[in-house]
Amino acid sequence: MSVAASPAGGPSPTAAAQRRAQLAGISHPTLVVLLAASIACTGRTGAPAGVTVNDVQSQLNSTLVHDVATPASIPEIREIIRRARTEGLAVSITGGRHAMGGQQFGSGTILMDMSRMNRVLRFDSDKGIIEAEAGIQWPALLDYLLETQKGRARQWGIIQKQTGADNLSLGGALSANVHGRGLNLKPIIGDVESFTLVDANGEVRRCSRQQDAELFRLVIGGYGLFGVIAQVELRLAPRRKVQRIVEVIDLENLISSFQKRTEAGFQYGDFQYATDPDSDDFLRKGVFSCYRPVGDETPIPENQKELSADDWAGLYFLSHTQKTQAFERYSSYYLSTSGQVYWSDTNQLALYLENYHQALDARLGGEKGTEMITEIYVPRASLASFMTDVRADLRRDKASVIYGTIRLIEKDDESFLAWARQPWVCIIFNLHVVHTQEGLEAAAKDFRRLIDLAIRYEGSYYLTYHRWATREQVERCHPRFVEFLRLKKRYDPEERFQSDWYRHYRDLFAGASSPVTGQ
Repeated sequence: MSVAASPAGGPSPTAAAQRRAQLAGISHPTLVVLLAASIACTGRTGAPAGVTVNDVQSQLNSTLVHDVATPASIPEIREIIRRARTEGLAVSITGGRHAMGGQQFGSGTILMDMSRMNRVLRFDSDKGIIEAEAGIQWPALLDYLLETQKGRARQWGIIQKQTGADNLSLGGALSANVHGRGLNLKPIIGDVESFTLVDANGEVRRCSRQQDAELFRLVIGGYGLFGVIAQVELRLAPRRKVQRIVEVIDLENLISSFQKRTEAGFQYGDFQYATDPDSDDFLRKGVFSCYRPVGDETPIPENQKELSADDWAGLYFLSHTQKTQAFERYSSYYLSTSGQVYWSDTNQLALYLENYHQALDARLGGEKGTEMITEIYVPRASLASFMTDVRADLRRDKASVIYGTIRLIEKDDESFLAWARQPWVCIIFNLHVVHTQEGLEAAAKDFRRLIDLAIRYEGSYYLTYHRWATREQVERCHPRFVEFLRLKKRYDPEERFQSDWYRHYRDLFAGASSPVTGQ
């Protein structure tokens, strides 16, 4: 059964445009309010002064864009691209604004904010396929599925989403080729049937494994550089009840424990490790939580334990000040929830306190700071040795790990700029970064050293979170990057789609020859 959803809800900038951006400075708050009203009413701003934007999480990507345009349809996307060509401007594309690497913003660009393109277009409840506009965020997509399938015996749910936050767009998930907590899943490219792309010429293209297959492989994990993802056709999975099973274990036993859980049919899971460098448990002991399918008749009690916003705020504070106490409180809570039952889709949602660091900074005193993530990959057999080296490194340089997670990923054999080039173990490090020049330099060094350690074990890292890797590190970990940049210029010769992320790497690899073509 197919259900049609009802509506809801170039080049681098020219010298003149650059001059306008330089003259603008930081927008006055009143002007920002007026511009926001203009955006909501017209889908674009007419003011030449520019608008300052930033990412939600690290808040380290303050960027003065030329203006913000909010299309509500494919024709409006095409009109924005036409305007950019006429005015000699580039276009950057944003969704939930959580990306930390600057791939959603470009200085002096027209920032295309996709948040108004948030409708579900079609739901095939026989095949388990849903098509939605790319600006839809995960909670709205899940709400639609829950409401549409209410009372049905057989229901569909999402397979995976990014963890840690929910207000992230579907288009952004494809652009970074994200992954979740699946024990035997590839990145999200494995869940995508097709998508509709508006390219640099304003042409509308349907991309799938059979149609425009090269673009399909480039755009997923292509960081918004090949066009605007307007619509996404996503494969779903049967919605199941799952039971959480929790243990506190040592890292040395983690890979074998993951294997046992996977063989027993568990679908999701991860390991949250201890972060106190003064403890013997540092990066060694962790909370191992996995989820196994149970019968749909299994009841879900109404008053199951869950952490409140105040609980999370308390954990955030302790994770900065008393890390052992934070781990004890977190592990005690999770152990108390072992045996609780959840739905496989809504269990992937997570409470995120936006701008939580503002209150935290006031409480802690000192310089402004936020957390910043890097994600490192190593062969699974190398995990224990790798973490031993990391433990010594982070202790020596006194990096502050606020929290960290270890997950599994299966090999991605589809996307062009694949980061999951083999079945890795994924190690997420969330470090506290002080927003001073000294603090940023220290963080950059910390992340580069983590990448060097990954390389020592023939591993890699995720390009999404920062731009601090050296050229040599990028080449070692992402050997197709130069060819990726060459193909971007082939599909977008005027560089209509740009971001500060792209400009950084374009300049970093200026003059480099493609290892494939030698050109």
